[in-house]
Amino acid sequence: MSMPRNLILIRHGESEGNIVSSLAKIGDVSVFTDEFMNRHSSLWRLTDKGKDQAKIAGDWMKENIRFPFFRFYTSEYVRAMETAALLNIEDASWYSEFYLRERNWGDMDRITPEKQQELFKDSMKEKKIEPLYWTPPNGESLADVGLRVDRIFQTLHRECEDMNVVIVCHGEVMWMIRSRLERLTQERFKELNTSKKETDQIHNCQIMMYTRENPEDSNDIRKYLKWSKSVCPWDEKLSDNKWNIINIDRYSNDDLLKRVEKSERLIN
Repeated sequence: MSMPRNLILIRHGESEGNIVSSLAKIGDVSVFTDEFMNRHSSLWRLTDKGKDQAKIAGDWMKENIRFPFFRFYTSEYVRAMETAALLNIEDASWYSEFYLRERNWGDMDRITPEKQQELFKDSMKEKKIEPLYWTPPNGESLADVGLRVDRIFQTLHRECEDMNVVIVCHGEVMWMIRSRLERLTQERFKELNTSKKETDQIHNCQIMMYTRENPEDSNDIRKYLKWSKSVCPWDEKLSDNKWNIINIDRYSNDDLLKRVEKSERLIN
């Protein structure tokens, strides 16, 4: 069985949580009210800007994607479902998918950056050392999210062969879908994930497209998803907006040793 012919990933629009996080980074913690703290992050709504982003993304899809969709999946978190609905895809019938939920931040969820540093200073140091494997206290590492992503792939293999599929989910879930589809090494993942370039990031309502069909030759159809394109419809300066071929690296014995030698041996 092969993957879908076309796989479209969309991050949710700007949410209440995104606003709270942005304000906290500049020292404004007034939004950390009791009401906000007592609401689980799965229930965060979109802001007005987030709603507009979702509508713009839906309009962009109507104008630029010519093929029909056959399967629709959304995270069951409120901000993802709201985004999915506001895309306004004609005749969409959405599956609510448990495995597409946002990463679990455990004890670090819904607390200010100051509190994070105060309570989890040592853990935050570990995050800088290796973000892919770092686990928030009582939470979930990105590598753990990758295991959930593989469950999604199993469903796509089993139920969506040759279909055109839309998935609405979350930034870190999309990072791990990308990591697994493109077989990113942990070095490459860290380079992209910590990059300061806007075009390396996954913004709210960013659309990531994967296809098995050569964008320049519709007769060239591969067994696996071979081309990718990333677009941020509400501000295309934030994305590269071009098709890229997915080349999965393989390593000879010597290649592996070259990678190994990048890590200095500390103990003989």
